[in-house]
Amino acid sequence: MESFESPIYTFEPQSGPFQRFPGLKWLVVVGVWAFIGVVYAAPIYMEMRSEGMGHSIVKVFAWGIITWAAWAPLTPLMVLMARRLPLVGSRWKQNLAIHIPAFLVFSALHSAAAVATVLTIRPWDNMESSPTDFWTRFLSRMKGAFGADLLVYGGVVGVCYAIDYYQKYREREFMATQLEAQLAQAQLDSLRMQLHPHFLFNTLNGIVGLVRDHKNETAVNMLVGLSDLLRHALEHSDQQEVELKEELSFTKLYLNIQQMRFSDRLQIAFDIDPATSRALVPNLLLQPLLENALRHGIGRSAKEGSIRITSKVENGSLLILVSDNGAGLPQNWQLKSGNGIGLANTVARLQQLYGENHRFDIRNRDEGGVEVEVVMPLRLLEI
Repeated sequence: MESFESPIYTFEPQSGPFQRFPGLKWLVVVGVWAFIGVVYAAPIYMEMRSEGMGHSIVKVFAWGIITWAAWAPLTPLMVLMARRLPLVGSRWKQNLAIHIPAFLVFSALHSAAAVATVLTIRPWDNMESSPTDFWTRFLSRMKGAFGADLLVYGGVVGVCYAIDYYQKYREREFMATQLEAQLAQAQLDSLRMQLHPHFLFNTLNGIVGLVRDHKNETAVNMLVGLSDLLRHALEHSDQQEVELKEELSFTKLYLNIQQMRFSDRLQIAFDIDPATSRALVPNLLLQPLLENALRHGIGRSAKEGSIRITSKVENGSLLILVSDNGAGLPQNWQLKSGNGIGLANTVARLQQLYGENHRFDIRNRDEGGVEVEVVMPLRLLEI
């Protein structure tokens, strides 16, 4: 069970009017108590007016406002008691034993202020017939206002806990958001670390093979393509999401190099709806899907390979399809039991970025090969 032995409600927003002007919150406290005083005095004055009494409106409202505003200087002390001696947790009984005498002290102080206010302002026209002795009025009010003062004390403590619990909730919500962002970034970094060594190793090996075969022009073109690819990756390395057109630019650079490696065995087709070009997608979304198609699909098939990338708007969402005509998925293959880190990272990043508002499906095509379907919210980059 969670312990509440020490002050637990310590979260404060990083910026805001209360932080920029520390005294503002206590002015608000005074204003709230004064407003309650107005609400309290108004029906009393109206009732007395209806009965033909000629009490001064200024004195009646001044009495109501000052009497209730007298709680304002006591409020910080009650808040301090609530936070230092919380009425929750394992020590609530011991703390309650301290709150009871503290409440009696606060009630006595407020009663003294209320009696002094009445004797000073004298809001009632018939006060000459009432006792004017301070102690007589004080003892009378202590008895009569005990229940009301207890409600006030409990209300202040309750509001204090409500505000502090809300701030604690905001803190946890903020921390959860930060952790999700860090996790998504970590997954992006993991995917990037997977991409660069593996891809660079294969590409450099391919360039060495071209040089050995005296295909210098193709080797130079592959080096230029690799340079452009790495420059593009570095320019967008800190972005979780990019426009689809930027993701496709990176994809085309990647596929150009792969086409050089596969020679005439690889055909690429794009079917991109112009309405989706500015849609935001996860950075490096397509690369692991394409690498999976090349390594496990087309790379295991002797026939000419083809890859098609499709994007369109469907039911208000962005739909992306990556299909190939390769070897297909093994029978009873499942994503959760597969060994592909890239695909697993992609699924995890989609979950972190979009929660339940996405769909990821990978399946064999009837005509052979594999099709990957990704559906996510359609969000366009605002200019």
